[in-house]
Amino acid sequence: MKQKIYTLGIATTSVIFLGALLKINHWPGGGQLLIIGIVTLILVFLPLALRNHYRTEGERKNLLLYVVTWLTCFVVFGGMLFKLMHWPGAGKALLVALPFPYVVFLPVFLIVTSKDKNFSIHKTVAILFLLAGTSISAALLALNVSKEKIGDSMLLSRNYNMVEAVVDEIPAADGQAALTNKINELIGIIDDYQHKIFSVEGMSEEEWNNDPWTFPRPEAASILDKALIIAGENPTYDTRLQAGLGDLVSELQKSAADEEVAGKIPLIFDFYESPGESPDWTKGMFMVIPRVWSLIYLDGLETNLKLIRAGI
Repeated sequence: MKQKIYTLGIATTSVIFLGALLKINHWPGGGQLLIIGIVTLILVFLPLALRNHYRTEGERKNLLLYVVTWLTCFVVFGGMLFKLMHWPGAGKALLVALPFPYVVFLPVFLIVTSKDKNFSIHKTVAILFLLAGTSISAALLALNVSKEKIGDSMLLSRNYNMVEAVVDEIPAADGQAALTNKINELIGIIDDYQHKIFSVEGMSEEEWNNDPWTFPRPEAASILDKALIIAGENPTYDTRLQAGLGDLVSELQKSAADEEVAGKIPLIFDFYESPGESPDWTKGMFMVIPRVWSLIYLDGLETNLKLIRAGI
């Protein structure tokens, strides 16, 4: 039985290593191998290995330690898998996974082992180093994946700017004046938002359009508290874009050919805010996500609006 478990462990580790190698190089099959390897590790190999060790060397009073060991591995490796695969909730999963070994596993480990007079202090030190290594790996993983996604986003922004430059050369169509005016008003608000953001960050729009990688601290979150606050006795958020998008989406839905088309209009703008004065959408778009993604959203929104205007 022990030999079979060792063989399974080697096979599982090999699958994870190969999956990571393919994933890093963006080769096909990397994500699938990582999923298979980590799921097998958590749900098959670890339970079998811990069960076998408990039966041969463990004591009933140490059962809690074995359970918590598996649970810790489940949380940590599960959080890493979510982050590697860019699944929804990955940030929150990793936020739980990082402190979990210290908050849950370490106290149980120290309590259980403190009752064993023959337990070596060297094992405790080894466990502490293992926990530190796991935390560092998870933190570096989160940083590397975030930088990779942001780097890809920069390319998307350059594509938006290139399309926008072409659309600006298209003569304005003689269409619905009211709708065109709404779009022009929204484009003006976007330009104002971008100007404020670039002023705060100490760069020009031309620098951003030519080389978005020059944007300072792209991973940092929240530009709302600096660029989009309306000063006064009671400072408020600048929600002009939110209000204007709400009006435009409503107008486009009214003029849509049928309900199916009307239902897809919010997809174009990534805007699903209910009517009202709550600044939730503004805060979500300019406070929660990395600041560079806020700018990229504005670039994409402006391009889409110009395309719609050209087709009216």
